[in-house]
Parts: sequence; structure tokens; C-alpha cells
Amino acid sequence: MTRSAGLRIWLAFGIFVLAIALLGPFFAPHGPNDYTGGSFLGSGGGHLFGTDADGRDVLSRVLWGGRSIIALATTATVLAYVIGGAIGLLAGYRGGLVDGAPMRAMDLLLAFPTLLFVLLLAAGIGAGVTTIVIGVAALNVPGVARIVRAATLDVSVRGFVEAAVARGERTSAILRREILPNIVGPIVADAGPRFTVSILLVAAVNFLGLGISPPKADWALMISENREGITINALSVLVPALMIGILTVSLNMLADAIAASLGTSIEVESLRR
Repeated sequence: MTRSAGLRIWLAFGIFVLAIALLGPFFAPHGPNDYTGGSFLGSGGGHLFGTDADGRDVLSRVLWGGRSIIALATTATVLAYVIGGAIGLLAGYRGGLVDGAPMRAMDLLLAFPTLLFVLLLAAGIGAGVTTIVIGVAALNVPGVARIVRAATLDVSVRGFVEAAVARGERTSAILRREILPNIVGPIVADAGPRFTVSILLVAAVNFLGLGISPPKADWALMISENREGITINALSVLVPALMIGILTVSLNMLADAIAASLGTSIEVESLRR
């Protein structure tokens, strides 16, 4: 199989899973919390994937459970790029103390254990959606800031930026008009893997019970809720796990293809070091 054929296959898988996540509730045979039978019933009897620990239809909860993980990962990733991008732009362009202090703080946060950070955050503000968004965004900010800072350092010494400085343009105008449009490539190439990381972090937080709370349908929460019955009805765990796995792998493959088409994959890898 050629690389292009493989990419098309993973792209199809990714579109399929995204379609399930976004449109699934319209096709679910039952509500996400409807009791439809005994606990951990096997496939059959009107239940394609059987039932879960509370007797709810697994297929219906899978069709309902993808929106939350995608919405939360998207929100956290966008927030990380807004905050980390601003820090990286200013640090890379201004230098000096504007560069030193914030980037040292980013390095400290980058070195902080992920799970410990989430646990401390949950202890401080409580478990819930806010914990997911703030925690995942904060864990992504250092990486975004480093990518944007390195790209800004490379662009800020070019002639068109120096010409804008000579014309007396304000810093905000230079960052917006001269630098930001010229670092879009590395940012786009980094966005795919970054979004994938966000999905995995959101899933991990929900699995630990620190994010979305039962009885809401969520793929990661379904894995946590039904893991004790995996030997009785394995599909109650394997199907939502498969949804997360296909989504993350297909997004990574798509991000690699986009980066290659932009010619920025090698550049981004060097900026991450």
C-alpha cells in the first residue's frame, strides 16, 4: 500500500468517527441514559453492542458520547494557541526580560508532571468541565509558546520586518501584519498533533473522573464505567476505546500530510527541540 493510499484510508476513518461524534445523536436508537435491559447484556436482542453496567444501550451512548470530547479538546486547544501564541510572539520579538521570564515559566510548566498538575487543579477548583479546559489548555501553552517564539525569532530578523520597524510602525501592527502571517505554516503543522494531545488529555481526565461526571455519555467515561465488566461484555469498553484510537491516529496522519504539503514538517520538528 502506498503512503497516499494509506493517508486516504485514515482520512476516511477520521471523517467517519467525526461524523459519528457530531451527528450520532440524531441516529441513536435510544437516549443516552435510557434503561433498556439488564447490565452487561451481550450483542443481540436489539442491542448491537449490548448494554453497559447500568443497562443502557452501548450503541446509543457511543453515538452520544463523542461530542463532549471533541468540543472540550477544541476549546482547550484554541485557548492554548491564544495564550501561548501571544506569549511566544512577544517573547520572540521583544527579547530581553519579555523573553526570559515568561519562557522560564513555560519551561517550568512543561516539566511539571501532567497527572499531578491535573490533580492539583481539580483539588483547587473542583472536578468538572472547567478543570478539563483550563488543565488541558495550560499543559499545551508551553509547547505552543516555544513553537511560536522560535518561528518569530526566525521571521523577526528578515528585511520586511526591519523595514516596518524603520517606518515607525507599532509593535502590535508588526506582530499582526508582518510576523503572524509568516509563521502560519509552523502553527498549522503543529496544530494537528497538538489537538491529538488535547483529545488524549481530555480522555484521561474524564477516565479519572475529574472532568465530565456520570450519567453523561462520554467515550472516555464509558471506558471507566464499564471496565469491571469487560470480561462479560467487552464491547462496552472496546467500542468507545476504538473510537478514541481511530480519531487520534487519523488526525495525526492527516496532520503529517498537511505538514508535508506545506513543507513545514522538518521545520516544526526542529522548532520543538
